[in-house]
Amino acid sequence: MSQFYGPEAKPLITVVTVVRNGAAQLEETLRSVFAQGYSNLAYIIIDGGSTDGTLEIIRRYADRLTFWVSEPDRGIYDAMNKGWAVARDEGYLLFLGAGDRLLSLPKDMERFGHNEVVYGVVELGNRQFRPESGVGLRCNNTLHHQALLVPKSLHPEPPFDTRFRLYADFDFNQRLLKQGVHFVFSEELRGYALPGGASSSKAHRETLAIVAKNFGFCWSLWAFCYLVLRRMARFFRDGHAAGMGGAP
Repeated sequence: MSQFYGPEAKPLITVVTVVRNGAAQLEETLRSVFAQGYSNLAYIIIDGGSTDGTLEIIRRYADRLTFWVSEPDRGIYDAMNKGWAVARDEGYLLFLGAGDRLLSLPKDMERFGHNEVVYGVVELGNRQFRPESGVGLRCNNTLHHQALLVPKSLHPEPPFDTRFRLYADFDFNQRLLKQGVHFVFSEELRGYALPGGASSSKAHRETLAIVAKNFGFCWSLWAFCYLVLRRMARFFRDGHAAGMGGAP
């Protein structure tokens, strides 16, 4: 364990990466974070007991890590809770999976309040995900953790409900919204998410369950309509694009 914190002029940002057998992607993630040159950075890695060479990469960067551990866990959100627990109480947390990348941080982190969640833009493969807070967050997973800085002071204890296997971070974001936490957009906060993920049917079921839990049946019904309309819009958009591609 290395205490790598740097000058205290800027707010502390703690990046947490949870990984298991991610040797092919982990180093790219590490390099993207250190390339920011942020002066008050902590980096935590929670490894789930990798057997593929991941530990060799972690050990190579050990002198630049604040904390790392390799042990079995009960899934991604259990590992994320471990990372949250060992992070310092002050400052912000940001989560990156192996293969995700941090593209840029706000230059003036000092302007944000100690109790504000800062969110930015995430590149999902070849497309750009434009985030939303407010009403949009009430019915869909509109904030992605690759560009989301959450002050630990808002929830000192590990926040992720491991009963949700796909979207426990969405549940946490909704709970913050319900508490009246202020979400602030920064164009300068940018991340990249490694493509891939859970099947849409399972994701939609869990999304609706989370909305119902946090905001009630009426909002869950509205969320269902929103998801259906969004799927239809994507179907017609993709069909139109395919038609244009086949045009002479």
